[in-house]
Amino acid sequence: MQAEKILIVDDERLVRWSLRQKCEEWGFHVLEAEAGEPALRLAEAESPDLVLLDVRLPDITGIEVLDQLVQLKKGPEQPAVIMITADPQLDDVKAAIKLGAVDFVGKPIDFELLHELIQNTLEESAARRNDPQSSRARPRTGIGFESIVSASPKMTELMHFVRKVASCEASTILIQGESGTGKDLIAKALHYESARRDKPFIAINCSAIPETLMEAELFGHEKGAFTDAKQMKKGLFEAADGGTLFLDEIGELSPVLQAKLLRVLEDQVVRRVGGLRDIQVDVRVIAASNRDLEKAVRESQFRQDLFYRLAIIAIFIPPLRDRKEDILPLVDFFIDRYNRRFKKSVRGLTGETRSLILSHNWPGNVRELKNTIERGMILEEESYLRPIYLPFSVGESNGRTAFEQTSPPDAGRRLPNGRSLPRLYIPEGGTSLEEVEHSMVELAMTQANGNQSNAARLLDISRDALRYKLKKFALVPSDLDD
Repeated sequence: MQAEKILIVDDERLVRWSLRQKCEEWGFHVLEAEAGEPALRLAEAESPDLVLLDVRLPDITGIEVLDQLVQLKKGPEQPAVIMITADPQLDDVKAAIKLGAVDFVGKPIDFELLHELIQNTLEESAARRNDPQSSRARPRTGIGFESIVSASPKMTELMHFVRKVASCEASTILIQGESGTGKDLIAKALHYESARRDKPFIAINCSAIPETLMEAELFGHEKGAFTDAKQMKKGLFEAADGGTLFLDEIGELSPVLQAKLLRVLEDQVVRRVGGLRDIQVDVRVIAASNRDLEKAVRESQFRQDLFYRLAIIAIFIPPLRDRKEDILPLVDFFIDRYNRRFKKSVRGLTGETRSLILSHNWPGNVRELKNTIERGMILEEESYLRPIYLPFSVGESNGRTAFEQTSPPDAGRRLPNGRSLPRLYIPEGGTSLEEVEHSMVELAMTQANGNQSNAARLLDISRDALRYKLKKFALVPSDLDD
């Protein structure tokens, strides 16, 4: 299967380089442009699946590029566009959303969130191409309960409860749990295993849209309701009529919107911004939050009446550290997924890798585990995943790094700068000092999100020394400035 094409449009070379490194690591084919006009020519010639588009460009604005991209390709073949900006302006956000941009991503870029956004966007685009009439109207493989891997007693009991909830007619459901536990997967399973499965499933992250736009996004607006409202637009409640609306990060809604949401939940009617009449809707609302909403209620940061309305059916997903029986089944699931994606034949974990993974606390939960296995699968060339390809954070369980020996002979030894000496081991097949140096420089740049000054600090070397090593290992163009 041919890799999806991503076009990166940004006038900052460092940003383009960082995005290229990540997108190629994730398995995408990458195109680059440093300005709007070249980007449009590339888009016409190469037909990218997705465009990462900076708002500020040297020739024409990103909004103008977006407008021309919409005109260039129509229907399902139109590329999805994610806007990138260091300084989001309300007018830009409104214009981009009106033209059809999927989302905004701020600088400095959170690559974990960007990866998830890209995957979800490409999945939706592929579904639209297969069913132009309604990409959300029918379930896709791996969307229901079969997409949720569980073996622990806690998750087995939870999934039994979730199945009962899916088949009931509850109009509001609240899912709580730490970031990365899979709240979105539970929400999708609840929809696609319910009687509403043939109706829309629409998701929105309440923290991703400015407060000034959120009301119109949820409830819609009439023509002329505000500047730039040149035509009537239905809100997400109307779009989800008969189906499910998933409100992720519900705790980030403003008090004003909390009050308006409560009215919709109670009466099942919405009123568009600038409108005079109520519109009846039939929507199941699934809300999710990684915050403790009961605590937020006690601290007057969330409406008590809205909390009790949402929590008629409450689901709590335990963190991965409290259900360690799920770790190895999840590892097997991700290895199988990435074997297919990366055309590899990794059979499992080495004993030491298994021990490190089981002893890690997984503060990032299932998402962190997924990213760990994906990274290892990209780099591993043997039949079993070795510790050398685990992120340092995973290897730091019990005070060890992923490269340490089980009982290092030099434990406690200090370097002249006062730091502990890293305790490394050499893989059975051997390696070279140059390979280790190459890996460390690459890892530092990844952890620093491409910022050379920060990467140099991580390695305890000067910025000039880092630049020399970047050129030496061809990790960055020789004329690149920070």
